[in-house]
Amino acid sequence: MVQAYILIQTEVGKAASVAEAIATITGVTMAEDVTGPYDVIARVEAANVDDLGRLVIAKLQDVPGITRTLTCTVVHV
Repeated sequence: MVQAYILIQTEVGKAASVAEAIATITGVTMAEDVTGPYDVIARVEAANVDDLGRLVIAKLQDVPGITRTLTCTVVHV
């Protein structure tokens, strides 16, 4: 299982609706609108790195209002 935090920038005024839309996507365990340089932070899970990439590119980045994402993969050392 691969886990990651996705830091998301949105169009002005779209953070709440983006967080709501993302929260309904399979693989997303948490999505909240926040303050700071990013507007939404989501935690996601996938079976492997390839599935994680597909989740971000095919599903998350397809949500209207998103302008940019940054994926931070969780590392267990």
